[in-house]
Amino acid sequence: MKSSKPKSVEIRNKRASFDYEFLETYTAGIVLVGTEIKSIRAGKVSLQDSFCYFAGGEMYVKGMNIATYFWASKWGSHEPGRDRKLLLNKRELRHLFQQNKQKGLTIIPVKLFISDEGYAKLVIALAKGKHEFDKRDSIREKDLRREMERL
Repeated sequence: MKSSKPKSVEIRNKRASFDYEFLETYTAGIVLVGTEIKSIRAGKVSLQDSFCYFAGGEMYVKGMNIATYFWASKWGSHEPGRDRKLLLNKRELRHLFQQNKQKGLTIIPVKLFISDEGYAKLVIALAKGKHEFDKRDSIREKDLRREMERL
């Protein structure tokens, strides 16, 4: 009997922390179909240019690309760029819906990971866009941190 721990998967949206200031973060489940979980475990996911939106009182993530699974049959495969439903409780959905109405705030995916139970989870953040001068400050802080680590 093999008892091997599955390799941990953690896909980050690196561009998000540069373009946005995170105000609140939430962990949401994702509704997946077919071979999507196998592609996620293989690390074939891109969170670049993805965002969350509300439709019918539920939250969906748009623009998250989960590549097709190589070993899947033509009929068992999934559509890579489809919108996926996020699973949050009612209180969190209501709060995010109210905050999303405010001007300048958006909801973006930050990180995708596999939980200890084997479920795919998406960390989303209520974020405010940074101005050009805020981005310069972020670059300066990152450079200073890098210099301190070298010493």
